Amino acid sequence: MAEQGAGEGEAESGVETAPAVETAPAVETAPAVETPAPVPVAQPRPVASFDQLKAEATGKGISNLELILDIPVTISVELGRTELYIKDLISLGQGAVMELDKMAGDPMEIFVNGHLVAKGETVVVNDKFGVKLTDIVSPTERISNLV
Repeated sequence: MAEQGAGEGEAESGVETAPAVETAPAVETAPAVETPAPVPVAQPRPVASFDQLKAEATGKGISNLELILDIPVTISVELGRTELYIKDLISLGQGAVMELDKMAGDPMEIFVNGHLVAKGETVVVNDKFGVKLTDIVSPTERISNLV
């Protein structure tokens, strides 16, 4: 009973299999002729105008300037500059003197956010250093340096 034939097992389980049917090979058909899709036509776009953002000498940009008047800027006054090798920089100690590129009495340079805006000379104001402006760039140049 352990060995049953293939036919007997199918009959007992109640499942019948259909005989295999041969089908004819598929007939090849010609591919359908495709019509080309319409090509979209490029339409010209209007050119953007940024005239309202340009600060002109006529004063049109002054109203835009009011938007930035309360923004803080960093002002630095430069006494002079020098260039050192790293080995010389490492060997510096307290009391060392560095020679700068400016002569005594030369005007100091005043920078706003890294841009030169004026030159001046050293003064003392209430026991603190100050700078008296001796040469200053035009307001238009100062504003253009901020942008």
